[in-house]
Amino acid sequence: MAKKPSAEPAGDIAVDLAAPTKSKKKLIIVIGLSLVLFGALGAGGYYFYKGMGNKSASGGDNATAPKSEAKAPAGHGEAKDAKETDHAAIALASNSGDLVSIPPFLVNLADPQGRRYLKLALDVELKDKAASDELNKNMPKIKDALILLLSSKTYEDLASIENKILLKKEIVERLTLILGEQKVMRVYITEIVIQ
Repeated sequence: MAKKPSAEPAGDIAVDLAAPTKSKKKLIIVIGLSLVLFGALGAGGYYFYKGMGNKSASGGDNATAPKSEAKAPAGHGEAKDAKETDHAAIALASNSGDLVSIPPFLVNLADPQGRRYLKLALDVELKDKAASDELNKNMPKIKDALILLLSSKTYEDLASIENKILLKKEIVERLTLILGEQKVMRVYITEIVIQ
């Protein structure tokens, strides 16, 4: 009788040893399939990204490309894409105006406790060289107008992205009052610290 109880645990041990090997095999299969799936997703994402990058660089999809590019032999398309990108960059640079950097402003904000301040640096894109010369000539007026504008703002007025965009529009309006119509193209915030 003593032998029967010892035989039963041996059978249980054999069953217990078989179960972990099956679960290990399932785990290895699941991990392998997961790696294949993630690899496929990664490769698909990469090709999608590269395809979208080429479309945006060339200005559209391949269906609207000129026929001379569509008939190009294999291997020559990459050189044409690089040339088109260079031409697009040159065209963009020629359409942009003169950039003038305005030194950083450090002003107290209009908060009730008066403990917050704003540091702001700007680049102003102007229509042409004559407009940039006029901006440099009127720099004291511009600094005065911008200091008055910035010091009237509170932390809440500047905290969100929408309010920063609104601030850029207000700066363009102030510069337009000083320099005249259609001379200021854009204002770029190059540094902003609100504390």
